Parts: sequence; C-alpha cells; structure tokens
Amino acid sequence: MSPSNLKWGVLSLLLVAGTALGEEERLKPFVLASTSKGEIQAVAEALKPRLTAAGFEIVGDYTPYATARILVVTSPELKAAAARSKFGAYGAIQRVTVTRVGDDVQVAFTNPVYMQHAYRMQGDLAPVRARLVAALGRVEDYGAAGLTAKELVGYHYMFGMEYFDEPNLLGRFGSQGGAVRATEQGLAKGRGGAKLVYKVAIPETSETVIGVALSKDCSADSFIMSEIDAGPVRSTGHLPYEIVVSGMNAYALYGRFRIAINFPDLKMMGANSFMNIKCAPDEIEAVLRDVVWGDVSRQ
Repeated sequence: MSPSNLKWGVLSLLLVAGTALGEEERLKPFVLASTSKGEIQAVAEALKPRLTAAGFEIVGDYTPYATARILVVTSPELKAAAARSKFGAYGAIQRVTVTRVGDDVQVAFTNPVYMQHAYRMQGDLAPVRARLVAALGRVEDYGAAGLTAKELVGYHYMFGMEYFDEPNLLGRFGSQGGAVRATEQGLAKGRGGAKLVYKVAIPETSETVIGVALSKDCSADSFIMSEIDAGPVRSTGHLPYEIVVSGMNAYALYGRFRIAINFPDLKMMGANSFMNIKCAPDEIEAVLRDVVWGDVSRQ
C-alpha cells in the first residue's frame, strides 16, 4: 500500500469511530429539485433562463439517452473555488439533470458541497448550492445513505481501490496548450466513440476540465447507467465523465473512484452492482487514453 493509501486508510478508520461519538452532517451526491409531468425537452429549456438568472453559465448540453438530458453549468464562484486547489477543476462545474422515470420528469442537480469535499476543494460551496436550490427548488438530497465531509475527503470504495489523489495519467505533453489541443482533436475525431460535451478553463491556473460523452461498448454512458442507476430517483448527474488537463499532463479519475463517489452505496455483487460493470473502468481508461494520445504526436 502506498504511503498515501496508508494515510487515508488510517484516517478512514478514525473517522468511522469518531462518527459514532458525534453527529456530523451526512452529505449525499444529488439533490432532487422537483418532479412533474411534461416532456423532457420542454422542461430542460424552461430551466435555462432560471439558471442564467441565478448567475450560472451553461457550458454543456448533453442527451446521453432518450430519457435524460443534462445541462452542465459553471459560475465565477465555482471557478474561483477550483482555482484554490490542485485538481480543483473537477469541481468547477455542476450538472443539472432532467430524467423521465415512468410518467414523471425528475429535475435534479449535483450537490456542490458533496463534490467540494469529494474533490478536496478549498473554500465553501454552500452558497452555490443555495443558489441552485433557489433557482430550481429542493425536495430531498439522495443517492446514498450519506458520508460526512471527513469521510468524503478520504474516500475510496474499498481496500485496494483508488483515492482521489491517485488519478490516472493519460498522457504527458510539452505544454498545457498541447495537452488541451490533443484532447480536443481526439474528441473531434470521435476516437473510441467519445465526444466533447464541454470545456472550462480555470482562470489563473494551468487546469482545464473537459467533459466527455462515452458511447463505446462497456464504457458507454448508457450501458453503465442502465446497469447501476436503478433507484426510484435517478442519479443522471453522474454523467458525463471528465478529463482534466493540469499543467502539461492530461488526467482522468479512475473509474473505480469516479463511479463509486457518485454511487457509494452500490453493492459489489448481485443485481445492479459493480460486478455488472466490472469491464467499465478499464474500458473507460482505454477510451480516454485513446482520446488524449491516439495518433497525435507529443506537442
């Protein structure tokens, strides 16, 4: 076990013991804003002016499958918080989702406070969450039994699986611009069935986050969600995956972390379990590596 793993493993044990002694807020990855009747497209379009009026910029609009649509948003506050931490770019965006489940249309969004701690960001994203709630509403937080902030900071799914600070290095380049260009070129060519959803550069840093739609075999967004997103309220905000260019390197979170952080209560085996998508982490890595590297020379 690496020193980093050992450190966080010991911390996790201490936190579990500490939680029993005191009541800490338990955070969940998603917030259900509303449930209504109607058409997905009409509901999604009606959300756009509400989001922009609340100070959010819509940087991506993604339909991963017929029953879902995702609006990716950022804001000056999100980018400023991202700039304070290495790999803070992962938390520079939030996802607002519209999903049909039976006869109902669910509007939901990722919980900025949950993501703040999962991605070890400096600062407080509670005001961002409050503005999303004011713009969209809130019925309940959902997606897990809940993890404390301290548990999220040291989170991994189980022994031997990756932590946040153990990202997957996809490629090294001669400059940040070269890494970003290579990634954009790979997405424009549709390598591995991947497509661009959004790109957000973090001001005053050397980090850029790039959202990626995946459609190939076991890496496909539709496949993964059909196997594990089985709750009565859908966790569509898990999508899309992302690549972060930090300095001259391109990274992605390992699937065993990136999937688990949004589905921390997912069973290892049985129906709707990680075993059903055991091929996904390696396939995602292969696709993203092909996107970044492919036939593009080092730049």
